[in-house]
Formats: sequence, structure tokens, C-alpha cells
Amino acid sequence: MAHIVVMGAGIGGVAAAIEVREGLSKQHQVTVVSDLENFQFTPSNPWLAVQWRKPEELKVPLAPVFKKKKINFIPVGAKRVLPDENRLELQNGESVAYDYLVIATGPKLAFEELPGLGPHGGHTHSICTLQHAEIASKAYEEFCKNPGPIIIGAAPGVSCFGPAYEYAMILSTDLRRRGIRDKVPMTYITSEPYVGHLGLGGVGDTKGMLESGFRDRDIKWIVNAKTTAIEPGLLKCTELDDQGQVKKEHEVPFKFAMVMPAFKGVDALMGVEGLVNPRGFVIIDKNQRNPKYRNVFGVGVCVAIPPVEATPVPTGTPKTGYMIESMVTATAHNIAALIAGREAKEEGTWNAVCLADFGDKGVAFVAKPQIPPRNVNWSSEGRWVHLAKIAYEKYFLRKVRKGQSEPVYERYIMKLLGIERLRRALS
Repeated sequence: MAHIVVMGAGIGGVAAAIEVREGLSKQHQVTVVSDLENFQFTPSNPWLAVQWRKPEELKVPLAPVFKKKKINFIPVGAKRVLPDENRLELQNGESVAYDYLVIATGPKLAFEELPGLGPHGGHTHSICTLQHAEIASKAYEEFCKNPGPIIIGAAPGVSCFGPAYEYAMILSTDLRRRGIRDKVPMTYITSEPYVGHLGLGGVGDTKGMLESGFRDRDIKWIVNAKTTAIEPGLLKCTELDDQGQVKKEHEVPFKFAMVMPAFKGVDALMGVEGLVNPRGFVIIDKNQRNPKYRNVFGVGVCVAIPPVEATPVPTGTPKTGYMIESMVTATAHNIAALIAGREAKEEGTWNAVCLADFGDKGVAFVAKPQIPPRNVNWSSEGRWVHLAKIAYEKYFLRKVRKGQSEPVYERYIMKLLGIERLRRALS
């Protein structure tokens, strides 16, 4: 009997536990370890932050889901990964031994890397977690009683730009509906070299579409921005040119701000030589396996992926939802193969299918694969994207409640788009 432990219960962790469980016979044991008792649908956080959603609408209790799928669940966070001993040390002092480990923790938010950043002791808000989005929503309601300038942006080293664009557009839509948009100057300040770069070198015409979206909504922008400090009501940044030389110094006032932080690995992983890189991201090969600890796999935002290109201000590569599910499928098949005595040879496609909502319409893009060069590089915009994002939210939450990984209709739709989770047919 093999014991497979999944560390984390977000989009990657829940999917990994279900797919691993479905790929193995009952004699094998699957356990999920997480500091969260509920699955939280992170893509809807921009809506929550303007009170278009309630927190309870975006949560799914995990214990009943895992019980139905015959998966053990330990709602306690991991304190330390000990790969030389094949076990996890937990925050409550207990430990869990494993034969195979799937790390799907997501990131740690590196607020401390920029003075004044973050909702806890800083001067900006975050939408990276449900709890942060809820805090931001309350502050936003107070802001609307006496509005002023807003800053939305991304700090140096950020890899997740999509939510910042969504939130900026959604805020503008909500402010118009409240009849106070004219009282709120808005500025988007980002480490990207141009609007629509997204850490991906752009996808299709995301540059043109997002610049047009900002112009239509009277949102100013500063790109190649190296934010250096955030003080109460004031963001300081240095704008660089394409050669990395100082172009202009900015001091931008704000009354409300949301700035995405850079990511790094969680504390339980930091400094484990051979398992993670210096920032704590899990080192993996093309089969999602760690090169040193061959019974350890990594999926999702916690894995190490190099930037797609050098930029004047450092940017990272995002790990989007379908890309994460592709990693999960490859991992599940590879673990099943290893347990059966076969070679682990499956590779995820790492394709990106993204819906960015603007509150009334939006932008969709498909990148196949996500990291250039690509076979498909497509983007589109319209009201249909807004409606599709709402449908996707309902669909995904239902999928989690049902304990499903990839229903047949999802597989069919993705195939029509030319998107597969694995690079090769299963043997």
C-alpha cells in the first residue's frame, strides 16, 4: 500500500487529491493536509472586494467532499517538509509519513519586500486571499463615502497580474454605477514593461485591448515602475525606460490602493536544499517531479518557473488555472505509473485559458502553450467574457462540491479549443 499526501487544498491541491484518488485502487491511501477547512475560489476575489459576492458564496467545506471521495483530510498546516525522512511535520506537533508527496501549497505573499505594502501593517490592500478581499471590500465601502484617488498595481517581482487588471476595471464599473466615478482619479502602476504584458510577453492583442480598456475608463498608467515605498496616502516609484535606465520619479497620491505583492515559497519549504530554489519555489522537471527527491511532485503557483523574458523591472511568469490542472493531471498519472512499476513519463501541456472580467465585459485569451513560443496565441473581448466568467465560477464551485476533476463535457469543450491536459496520449 502506498500513502500519497497532498499538501494544500486550493485549486491545485483539491484537484490533485481527487485525480490521484481516482487513478489508484482502494488499497492505496490519499491524505490532504491544509491549514484551510474550506476550498476558496480565488478567481472571484475581485468581485468580493467590491461586495458583488459574499464570502460564503465562494467557499466549499472540504471535509464532506473528501469523505465522499475516500480521501483523508487533516485540517492542520504543515510546519516543515522533511523529504530526507519522507514526512511532514505539522503545526500541532504531529507528523505525517508519505510514500509520495504532492506539494500544492500556493505561495506566500511577500509583503515585507516592499515597505508599506499590504493590509497588515501596511497602507495598501490585497485581493490575493478571500480574507484580504473581504478586508478590502469593507475599506472600499468606507472610501466610497468620501472618495478620492485610487491606485491599483503590481510590485516588482509580481507574477500574477490578471487580478490587478480585473480589479481596476471592476472598480471603475462599480464607481460608475454608484455615480461617483468622476470623483475618483485612477492610476495603474505596474512592473510590466507595457500594459497587457501579464508576465507572458502578451497574448494575442492583450496590449491593445487592455490599453483601450484603460482609455475607455479614464485609467492612467505607469509601466516599468519600480515601486520603492508606500507611505500613508502616497506611493513612490521609479519609472525605467526599456534599457533599465531611470526615466522619471513618481510620487502618486491615493486614498485607496490595492497593489499585488510578489510571491515566494511557504515557510514549510524555505531553505530545503535540492527541493526549492532560493525563493522557496519547488524545483520540478518536465514530469512535475523534483530532480533530487523523486517521490516529490509540485503543482500550481508553488513551482519554480523562470520568467519568459528579461524585463527592466523584474516580473514573474503566472501559473493560470488550466495550466495548474494540466500539471495535476500529469502528476496523477505519473504517480499511478510509479506505483504500478512503470516509468513516469506524462507531461502537462501548460496551456492557458483565461477569462478576465471588467464588470460589464472582459477579455479572454488562449495561449498554447502558456510559455512562448506558442502554437496558439489568441485573444478576444466582449460582454460574453463577463457572462462566461460568471458561468465558470458557478461551474467550478459545483465541480468541487461534487468532487469532480474533469467532467466529460469540460474535456469535450477544451478539445474543441484544441486544449489538452497532457502532451501525449496515455499508454
